[in-house]
Amino acid sequence: MTAPLQAFEIAGRVRAGEIRAESVAAACLDAIRDRDPGLRAFVRTMGPEALEAAREVDRKAARGERLGPLAGVPVALKDNILLRGVPTACGSRILEGYVAPYDAAVVERLKAADAVIVGKTNMDEFAMGSSTEHSAFFPTRNPWDVERVPGGSSGGSAAAVAAGLVPLALGSDTGGSVRQPAAFCGVVGLKPTYGRVSRYGLVAFASSLDQVGPLARTVSDAALGLSVISGHDPRDSTSSPGLDEDLLRLSQGGCRGLRIGLPREYFPEGLDPEVSAAVRGAAEVLAAAGAELADISLPHTRYAVSAYYIIAPSEASANLARYDGVRYGRRAAGEKDLLSLYEASRGEGFGPEVKRRIMLGTYALSAGYYEAYYLRAQRARRFIRRDFDEAFRSVDLILTPVSPAPAFRFGEKADPLQMYLADVFTLPCNLAGLGGISIPCGVTRSGLPVGAQLMCRPFGEGLLLRAARSFEAAKPFPRLEEKTCG
Repeated sequence: MTAPLQAFEIAGRVRAGEIRAESVAAACLDAIRDRDPGLRAFVRTMGPEALEAAREVDRKAARGERLGPLAGVPVALKDNILLRGVPTACGSRILEGYVAPYDAAVVERLKAADAVIVGKTNMDEFAMGSSTEHSAFFPTRNPWDVERVPGGSSGGSAAAVAAGLVPLALGSDTGGSVRQPAAFCGVVGLKPTYGRVSRYGLVAFASSLDQVGPLARTVSDAALGLSVISGHDPRDSTSSPGLDEDLLRLSQGGCRGLRIGLPREYFPEGLDPEVSAAVRGAAEVLAAAGAELADISLPHTRYAVSAYYIIAPSEASANLARYDGVRYGRRAAGEKDLLSLYEASRGEGFGPEVKRRIMLGTYALSAGYYEAYYLRAQRARRFIRRDFDEAFRSVDLILTPVSPAPAFRFGEKADPLQMYLADVFTLPCNLAGLGGISIPCGVTRSGLPVGAQLMCRPFGEGLLLRAARSFEAAKPFPRLEEKTCG
């Protein structure tokens, strides 16, 4: 068994001519072929395309051209991120056969950085879920315990990174879908501030909440990945200018002098004792590294789940209206009028969880209920954001659990409400548009990873990564020992 190379190590060695990008890509593809059948993290691999992309990186090196920051690094994409010429199904039957006509903005940036895209990863249908059980194709298994879920909706990306199949993957985070699977799989998951990363080419779930973010085995690799994919994009009207930062450099410097708040609302009575102990232990590690801890309050946290599950389904209802069996995607056969075609195509194409959320959102937006539900949820959202604004006047970062409990078994949360409540600690970050990161902070007695969440003020990822990297250096996390690419 060999220790996995980090993304920045692969890129550095490729640039130095010590290893060939083609060899790295071939090793990763072999690992996926050999080990992924037991996990099913990938819905699609692109062997010939990946090897050719890697050869082009090697040819550039041979010509003496300057290589990008991800030179030769294998990267996996969640299957709601468009990759030109490659099918994109978003875990749904309704998009079977859809082939992306263009690259997402993050894919353009990956290619410009000389990364090698090796495949697309499994996900909950249209990113609606917290377990990757709601993929229309198959569930993905957690590499730490294959009887348990990897989290969701970016479960395929998290499992692929945790198993050492790739050093870096991209997911999307609408209510915790990068951070929660990162916590369940014992990897680093970074949800950027809303507007830092372009959403152009990300299939929309809830447009005011969605963000693309990296998953990696180390904070340094997550910082490198975010540095590459972030930046202004005029094709996304919510993209913020002036964000071309070297986040890998900003992640250095330690956490001495940082003031970190622990909100009492995130440590309730029902929190799993092992999760609570691990996160509080993480706070003590940060304090020993020079951070100052403070007890704080975020009083409107109790409204986060209710507000999110009105706002997100409402936006989903509007965004998913385009899947009608006419313009693209699945088209039901034998229907003789337009209404029947709509009903049959959407009935066949969408799974139960997507249908549930569309109906919730349509109801909340309907005449007579809009003000009672949607507008009230938006007011609650403003109060949640104000809580964070007030807290960040006295602290630099906020530390919380990622999930109330470690990874659960398949079928354990069949009740939708139980599944929704599992997101209670990650939803507020999206509602407020903040940056957040999940870092592994412990292992339970049954051998399951636990994640701690750090949150920062808008566009404060430099401080966020400094603290996360300082914690990682002080308390290295045990990894799954697997032979991997590199």
